[in-house]
Amino acid sequence: MSKLKYLIQFILIILFLFIFRILGLKAASSLGGKIFQIIGPIFRSKKLIQSNIKKVFPKIESVQLNKITSSMWNNYGRVFAEYVFMKNFRNNQFNDNIKIIGNDIFEEIKKNNQKVIFVSGHFSNFELMAMQIEKAGIKLAAIYRPLNNIFVNKIMERIRRKYICKIQIKKGIGGLKELLKLNKDGYSTALMIDQRVSQGIKSNFFNEKAYTTTIPAQLVKKFKIPVVPIFIERYEDIKFKMTVFKPIKFDENQTIEDITNQLNKILEKMIISEPNFWIWSHNRWK
Repeated sequence: MSKLKYLIQFILIILFLFIFRILGLKAASSLGGKIFQIIGPIFRSKKLIQSNIKKVFPKIESVQLNKITSSMWNNYGRVFAEYVFMKNFRNNQFNDNIKIIGNDIFEEIKKNNQKVIFVSGHFSNFELMAMQIEKAGIKLAAIYRPLNNIFVNKIMERIRRKYICKIQIKKGIGGLKELLKLNKDGYSTALMIDQRVSQGIKSNFFNEKAYTTTIPAQLVKKFKIPVVPIFIERYEDIKFKMTVFKPIKFDENQTIEDITNQLNKILEKMIISEPNFWIWSHNRWK
């Protein structure tokens, strides 16, 4: 039964992607946003989303609460529509749509052939971050979580490998072993640290404990390499500002727990600065 459901979803998604391609980036992104504002609440609990928002903004008023919820769904839909234009982003056809603050940091990493760990969260069009890192000439492996829908996942993996980042590592024990080997071969790592993970530890996140990945901390401890936070913001609907922060070098005496807590603090600041474009639908505090 689940395969049939996934197949129907796959056919609908293919149809939408075909329509989006015909419409062009601006109209497709706008339409995708409007569609998700309508259908998103059908598939994800509004109560859960708004409960998550209240954990971060306990005194938030209902008008602002609804605005953040609606903006989140709109951004979700825009990202979905923008997948068909990843080739165009990769081939520099939309260079004017992406502004990078901190290109000099990329240049330093590349010049020194330095290994780093790039960390961020699911903000705006998060897929563009790994793409820009690789386009800067940095050897990169990106960690991803496969989609539950096996049919759609094949498309997403193809898009990611072809246009976003050539080396994609699945989350999990097997992926971690592959990642360790790539680090020894001089590859940097990019991953999102804002999803709930079963193999993580309970770390401080907005004054509550939340399961958090320890992969960045493990790589820091094993290879003595710095962490580079990246933040991407959406503005004027289809334009993006990507900020690359200075590398953070951790003291060798800091524990995996210390490092993970510190990275969560960085993530908190990103979420507070732009709550409209973060994915609130995952239960981080479960």
